[in-house]
Amino acid sequence: MAAGKDDAMEKYDSKDKISPSKVKEKSAIFIDRGICVRADRIDFKDWDKQLDRHLSKVLSRAFSGEKKEDWEIDYSKLDIKRAIDHGAYGTVYRGLYDGQDVAVKIFDWKDTDADAAAIRASFHQEVAAWHKLNHPNVTKFVGASLGNSYVKISSEETSGEVYSFIPAQACCVLEFVPGGTLKKLLMKNRRKKLDFGVAIKLALDLSRGLSYLHAKKIVHRDVKTENILLDENGTAKIADFGVARIEALNPCEMTGGVGTPCYMAPEVLNGKPYNKKCDVYSFGICLWEIYCCDLPYPTHKISHVFSGIGRQNLRPEIPRCCPSALAGIMRRCWDEDPDKRPEMAEVVRMLEAIDSSKGGRMVPKDQSSFWCFCPGRAF
Repeated sequence: MAAGKDDAMEKYDSKDKISPSKVKEKSAIFIDRGICVRADRIDFKDWDKQLDRHLSKVLSRAFSGEKKEDWEIDYSKLDIKRAIDHGAYGTVYRGLYDGQDVAVKIFDWKDTDADAAAIRASFHQEVAAWHKLNHPNVTKFVGASLGNSYVKISSEETSGEVYSFIPAQACCVLEFVPGGTLKKLLMKNRRKKLDFGVAIKLALDLSRGLSYLHAKKIVHRDVKTENILLDENGTAKIADFGVARIEALNPCEMTGGVGTPCYMAPEVLNGKPYNKKCDVYSFGICLWEIYCCDLPYPTHKISHVFSGIGRQNLRPEIPRCCPSALAGIMRRCWDEDPDKRPEMAEVVRMLEAIDSSKGGRMVPKDQSSFWCFCPGRAF
């Protein structure tokens, strides 16, 4: 019997290292016959790879007994690199998904939060709508995962395959847009201003994206130049759907101060019911920013902005050099009465009718004998 064991050992000594599948196949025979396998003949590196793939699948399914959604990501295809931004509910990372350059939003709200269940339900509802969106001026949604899990982050400290695992209540994967934010471009051109044709193109990109979202019954609710990204060709894409939602049939279901104060419509600031026209108001402020390459209320305290917009009809000052057609669009979009604001589809048509070849750009202060802005309060 001992000789049989020695023969078996010699037999496997003469072969290549044993793969995990070979061990699984022969394990019952080895145990039954009392045969031992030398550890130095086992390919543990291959085992590590298989274990890593298995762990990724297990983690993506952790605590989840639900049927896989068609928008649900496969964690084994996700390679998360470095953090590029931080927000109230989590962190945005740069990464790869199935070979595609992506931005990965990892959410980690606490289950102990009073509104945790509502946030999870809302996230599930909105993702179901986002994954069907397809428009050149809307950031492409790649996939998501909802449910307690852990995601693998590649370590930046070493050159080897070293990972850390962090908790995630939800995960969103979006196309990575490399050109930075529209706000960054505008502030970069704060002194010299944008060419009028470029300004109109950016305004059209944003208006077309919003018109598309509204046609799909989606209200963004936080339209601002920080949430508009630029691709390598300078095309503007709407991003950050963190507070977006499907428009309610009953306007009374949509209330509360959601958004960023300088861009928030009066009805939102005042806690009144609102609809997609709140996005139209925000677009009007963005249109002013695109043309002026400046901040809407640079000298106002945030408390004054709240009260001024909500109760005193505070609006940015439109410069004298602004073409009347463009100034008219701004005023209509930020009208105090939501019913008097145009639909975004109409805004697109009005912008398309502007002939940018005739000039009309914002005149920089140091290139004119007069300053574009009239003294006095905002319009």
